[in-house]
Amino acid sequence: MKSKKLYSKLVSTLAVSGLLLAGCGSGGDAGNGAASEDQITIDIFQGKVEFNEQFNALAEKYEEENPGVNINITSVGGGTDYISSLKSQFSSGEEPEIFSIAGPSEADQFKEYLTDLSDTKSAEAALEGTLTAVTEGEKVLGLPFNQEGYGLIYNKAMFEKAGINPEEILTYEDLEKAVKTLDSKKDDLGIEAVFALPAKEKWVVGNHLANVYFAPEFNHDVLEAFNAETVGFEKGSEMQKMLDLQNKYSVQPSLSLDYSQQVEEYFSLEQVAIIQQGNWIYPSVYEMDSEFAENNVGILPIPVEGFEGSLPVGIPNYWAVNSNSDEKTVQASKDFLDWLYTSDTGKEAVLNDFKFIPAYEGYDTSKISDPISKEIYEYASAGKTIGWVFLGYPSAWGDDLGANMQKYLSGEMTWEELETNSIKKWEEKRK
Repeated sequence: MKSKKLYSKLVSTLAVSGLLLAGCGSGGDAGNGAASEDQITIDIFQGKVEFNEQFNALAEKYEEENPGVNINITSVGGGTDYISSLKSQFSSGEEPEIFSIAGPSEADQFKEYLTDLSDTKSAEAALEGTLTAVTEGEKVLGLPFNQEGYGLIYNKAMFEKAGINPEEILTYEDLEKAVKTLDSKKDDLGIEAVFALPAKEKWVVGNHLANVYFAPEFNHDVLEAFNAETVGFEKGSEMQKMLDLQNKYSVQPSLSLDYSQQVEEYFSLEQVAIIQQGNWIYPSVYEMDSEFAENNVGILPIPVEGFEGSLPVGIPNYWAVNSNSDEKTVQASKDFLDWLYTSDTGKEAVLNDFKFIPAYEGYDTSKISDPISKEIYEYASAGKTIGWVFLGYPSAWGDDLGANMQKYLSGEMTWEELETNSIKKWEEKRK
């Protein structure tokens, strides 16, 4: 990266997807308490299942270079509540040495366990603005995983066959017109529906979709959202229209549709034209159909009045090091994270195996390896971004909002009731 200022001041996260996955490095008995005295075991508990396999493979390389270190990885997300699982780890006494947190709300919840990482090479290399959400005074309490962006991921070939130019879709009206065109040509395109809206996943609607409309209200600043005593739903009507549009033209019943079905069954198998997701889906799509993933996948911004043509871009998760670990283990954990982001081997994996958009200097960003990430990087480079403020929500408020959106879609709640109830819950959690 040529400049730390590329990222600007955007900070973030994403609760992501999948089922409970557990993996361990090649340390053998070391992870089972049978290690010799000079062995160090680092248990990692983290919330991105999409790169679990690749992360384990990289950990094995680290163990080969550092025979005194054993690394065990547990990846939790999607269908399993990561934060609840992490809290269970701490309450059971099986505390991980390294764990992931998402923005200021989760940093605040686990504050007593967070080691100051300001002396790490990774903190020094982090792009400007990426540490803001996890900085307290001079202390840096987390290190960014990567940059991510999301929006409307679409099938390029279907758009072309339907005569739709994606570059002309900026406003909600533009999008609605394109959706109706796609819907009218479902038989010709061989699709079941235009969208696959996974309304079963509260994070998709309550965190990601809602964030696009809350970001302007909080000036795209996650810390402003974190410190806000209330929320105004200033763009609530726009949010409602976008939710209605996706649901009306979605595979049904949308309330039974989950993330895995959305990405793997409907989009990767080309049964729908558009899904609301981010660049983290690329490894899954690639695994299902590499040719489709490489050549026919694009991303469009979710239209927001006044911010047309901008994508939400931010930091999905931060690495934290457990301050309860002994000094030697804390240092070994820092060393591993530095190796992950600053060594040649680590940087190669970050770009090519993890398919990450780097959040650090020292990377050849021309080698970003998937087309979705490339497009997101171009938006970020041009400053066409919307902030990730949902990590500044009160604790679990995104789930509250997501649950209310589910009730709205099922007809159990009006939109006015949704806004009133959600505002009340925000204010109650802030007291």
